[in-house]
Order: sequence, then C-alpha cells, then structure tokens
Amino acid sequence: MQGTGNADGGKTVLITGCSSGIGHDAAHYLAGRGWRVLATCRQQPDVERLRAEGLDSFRLDLADRSSVTEAVAHALTLGPVHAVVNNGAFAIPGAAEDLPRGALREIFETNLFGTHDLTRQLIPHFREMGQGRIVNISSVLGLVGIPWRGAYVATKFALEGLTDVLRVEMADTPIKVTLIEPGPIGTMIRLKSIPHFERWIDWKNSPRIDQYQATLLKRLYQPEAKKDKWELPPRAVSEKIAHALESPRPDPRYYVTRPTRIARIGRRLLSTRALDWFAQRS
Repeated sequence: MQGTGNADGGKTVLITGCSSGIGHDAAHYLAGRGWRVLATCRQQPDVERLRAEGLDSFRLDLADRSSVTEAVAHALTLGPVHAVVNNGAFAIPGAAEDLPRGALREIFETNLFGTHDLTRQLIPHFREMGQGRIVNISSVLGLVGIPWRGAYVATKFALEGLTDVLRVEMADTPIKVTLIEPGPIGTMIRLKSIPHFERWIDWKNSPRIDQYQATLLKRLYQPEAKKDKWELPPRAVSEKIAHALESPRPDPRYYVTRPTRIARIGRRLLSTRALDWFAQRS
C-alpha cells in the first residue's frame, strides 16, 4: 500500500472504478479537498498507476465476492472509512433481444450485486462509527430507457430502486444515502464496452443487422461520428460527489448535465408513449 496517507486528519472515502473517467477524476478531486481516498480498481496495473499518481490504491473486483470482502478488510486495517462512492460499472451495448442470459448475469454482478455487497459490508462499520455516507453513481439511463443500452439500463434502474429503499431505511440512522445521475460525460465507458459487445452480442446473426451497421457499430468504433453536444467533463460529477459527501444535509439525488434534468422532468410530465417517442430518436 502506497499513497498520501491521512496526515491532515481528513476523512476517508473508498471509491470503486477509479482506473479512468468519473472515478479517476473524483479520486484526485476529493484528495485535493483533504479526503484520504482509497482509489480501487479491477486491474493491478491500474492500481500501480494510481499509486504512482499519489493515491492510496488497491484491487477490488466487484464481480468477485472474495475480492470485495478482502478489499473491505484491507481498507479497515488502514483506519476508519467514512464514506463509499459506488462508481464501478460497465456497459454491454446491443439490442435487448440479442442479450443472452449470461450477459445480463455478468453485468449485474458488477453494476448491482457487487456494489450492494460492498455497501452492506461497510454499513456495520458506519453504524459503529455513528456516521457514514453512501453515494451511488447512477445515470440518466436510470431514469429513461434508450435503445441499444438495455443491459446497462436494467442495472441502473435496479440500482435506483435499491438505493431509494436503502435511503428510506437508513433515515433512522446517521448514515446518508445519495444517488448521483450523470448524463453524457466524457469517459471511456463506450470504448471499454467494446470487448463486452464482441463477447456477447451476435449482431451478424441478428434480425437487426442493418440497424447495427447503420447506428451502433458507428457509435462504438467511430465515436467521433456522434459526439453528444451536451457532454460534460468528469469534474462536473466530482463536484456533485463532493457535495454529497460534505454537505450536512445532502440531496437524495443530484442531476448532472441538461439531458438528465430534462429526463427528470419528462418522467414526471410525459406519458409513456411520449417518452418512447423521444427514446426512439436518441
């Protein structure tokens, strides 16, 4: 274990999925605000890189039950952990009818089951300390379903529901539970989804082969072909994470980017048919 330590007496936060994107930015941003950051990721080379950047880092694979348990045990040997930011997740793009059972099982293991397992194992520690923050990173796709993203949407809808229940149940404790819902953010999630797409989606034998060629393949392999004009950098999310961790009374939800705020309003005001119409044009 290497890193900056906790010499200033600041609180400690464990973050998942810190190899790039939101997790990487949040780790450095929170460290700059005086937090001791335990920046975890799945691959050991990424752990070594994060350590070289001055962060405390160790391996945590959300899909591996023993890895989650070992990571929690290791984190607690370093001192009290005051918060967890559940950011680790991945996507398997493809039409819903082309998603095999194994693909859904694999994505739920990381995006929901591992995240929940990690949170559960930290809650007793939070209770013992008399404080704790749980920040779950959801998505605009936890609010609305969009074509080609069925697997990811399913995990984020599930995460939203589970987090809502946990927040209500924790209301009689000093543990605060928050959802953060980013929209389009400049990360590597699309690039990192390609191996999962190639492993699980038999698009060449799909009845939607023409649609794959016209839309999804270009989006995956030619990302410059369709860049979202509302895209924001990861720092926009990091700032909301900091507020959720540091505010005496954090919001139940934080919406990041204009599309997410529009989706929030749309869920309240529009009919299902109207939402479907918009989703088909995304």
